[in-house]
Amino acid sequence: GVWRQTRALLFKNCLIKCRTKKSSVQEVLFPLFFLFWLILMSMMHPHRKYDEEHNTDLGPLETSVLMNFVIGYTPPTPLAREIMKKVAFDNFDDGLITEEYLSEEELEEASFLKPSNFVGVVFKDSLSYQLRFHDSIAMSSIYTESR
Repeated sequence: GVWRQTRALLFKNCLIKCRTKKSSVQEVLFPLFFLFWLILMSMMHPHRKYDEEHNTDLGPLETSVLMNFVIGYTPPTPLAREIMKKVAFDNFDDGLITEEYLSEEELEEASFLKPSNFVGVVFKDSLSYQLRFHDSIAMSSIYTESR
């Protein structure tokens, strides 16, 4: 029955392995060689661990770069208005130009019309936002999970 067929198949495989010693050795040595190669590569390029940076004073913000700068934001909620007012007037004497848009589509259209000096801010909720530049989207790094 089954035991007899299993024993015959095992015997057949042993005969094949004994007759083809070169390929049998290769079947064992190639994985060991690749494992050694991976270990060697990981030792040559170890993981770098960076120390944390302490808080330092970066000095005053140079506001001349941000002259004629427009920040558009959406959706126009009271919280978003308050945040944008704080951004515009707390750090700048003259204030930045802020524009509110009703939808992301209007914000994107405005970014195409004024690509050099326009940044869009899309508030997702009270703690997260996306920055929209003319040709890309930048995610906020605060309160986000691992990517």
